[in-house]
Amino acid sequence: MTGAHEKSAGAIDVPLTVRQAARFLGVSPQTVYASVERRQIPHLRVMGRNIRFLRSELAAFRASFKQEVVNGTTEKA
Repeated sequence: MTGAHEKSAGAIDVPLTVRQAARFLGVSPQTVYASVERRQIPHLRVMGRNIRFLRSELAAFRASFKQEVVNGTTEKA
């Protein structure tokens, strides 16, 4: 019964570690920590110091980041 739970339609958004989030975003863990410090990336604090990320929130963040890169510069509309 285990193994398929992550990909099922109603799966719970399991929090990711900094390392997992970095891999998902294609950046280094140091970049993730810097983004957390600048409050640029959606994150959760667990037990004080531990940082976790929801994949659904990271996917939206990654999509907006890719949009900026595609546009080249950050122009104001």
